Amino acid sequence: MFEPSAWEERYAGEERFWRGNPNPQLVAVASRLTPGTALDVGCGEGGDVVWLAGQGWKVTGADFSANGLARAARHAAEAGVADRVDWWQVDARTLTADGRSYDLVTTHYLHAPDGGMVEVTRRLTDAVAPGGHLLVVGHAPSGVFAELSASHRKAMFLAEELLPGLPDDFEVLVAEQRPRELNREGETVHAHDATLFARRKLSS
Repeated sequence: MFEPSAWEERYAGEERFWRGNPNPQLVAVASRLTPGTALDVGCGEGGDVVWLAGQGWKVTGADFSANGLARAARHAAEAGVADRVDWWQVDARTLTADGRSYDLVTTHYLHAPDGGMVEVTRRLTDAVAPGGHLLVVGHAPSGVFAELSASHRKAMFLAEELLPGLPDDFEVLVAEQRPRELNREGETVHAHDATLFARRKLSS
């Protein structure tokens, strides 16, 4: 499930894959920030985009799936926040900021194959404004996710492994694995969110 074609096919039907609730690490972080501009990379069906917009943020939802973005746009319209969001079809692995900058850049559970998340992290930092924040959250290869195939585990990461992707003008605020409970077919299972939260220093 690493390529656009797989997600295009997945989002082509009517089934809704995610509950639409915001991710808990985003809520924990963004609730303490002053709303401004935000970029959510790998936004999928738009749960985090809609939540951020509802909190007063002006949000760009980015994803490499056109079908996913179409779903997200519908959900934003249904939630009454369409006027606070826009959409950007882009692959995180080749994302270039091109002068765009945001007060918050966030991505959740985006996993590049072959350990490519360090490069993705570096690309995301280019879109963070001075004084802005970066939040990268992914599945750590522990708990229920330790049972997945070797190729999927290889795409997972620990928060500390992303640190080489941060330029020198970033201050690390959080780099840890945070426990999380998931519901799988009515059963509670345990996992860990690899959580990197960093702030770009203001220009001197």
